[in-house]
Amino acid sequence: MQRIFFILLLQMVTVMATAQQQNEQPILLAAAEATTEPTNRVRSDGPDNVLEYTPWIAALSLRLAGLAFKNDELEGASSWKRFAVNAGMSLLLTDGVVYTLKHTIHERRPDGSDNKSFPSGHSAVAFAGATVLMKEYRHLSPWIGIAGYGVATFTAIDRVDRNKHHWFDVISGAGIGILGTHVAYWLGDKITGEHSRYRIGFDGRTIGMVVRF
Repeated sequence: MQRIFFILLLQMVTVMATAQQQNEQPILLAAAEATTEPTNRVRSDGPDNVLEYTPWIAALSLRLAGLAFKNDELEGASSWKRFAVNAGMSLLLTDGVVYTLKHTIHERRPDGSDNKSFPSGHSAVAFAGATVLMKEYRHLSPWIGIAGYGVATFTAIDRVDRNKHHWFDVISGAGIGILGTHVAYWLGDKITGEHSRYRIGFDGRTIGMVVRF
């Protein structure tokens, strides 16, 4: 189990390192052309298009590993049915709110490429995935969710660095992703009638974990 956990963290760190390496090229180019280009120049999309889905891929990879190794803990706090419904609803709510706000507020991007800057969809999707990761695997280790939030934060910073968003765009996107996932799990549990297999109990003197089978 520890080996799988560290492999997952290594994969997430590798993705971030690769993203940072790819991100250096446009930064160096910007320094060379700073005297001739305006500060609101257009910068192409980069690894952030992959990073936003990394927490989602991590959550699915852990579940598949749990299925392959017949390890209930690695399969997460939810049954496959609950996971599919709640994760799907998280993406639906997050994307729905982002799409509605983008086509209602019409905020101009810093690079001037279009008027769909607010809120950041990349940040919303990344933080939604990180929240799913935390909800499903905090019983195994809180560091799994923290790593997911680290990738999501890197994604948000990269979007600002690429002149695709203002800071308040990515902060708002993060809030939408986190809140949308919490609402999705609440609604999803109402629909499926299922709940987390791991519950923390307190009897006034001791704290324990209850596992449902």
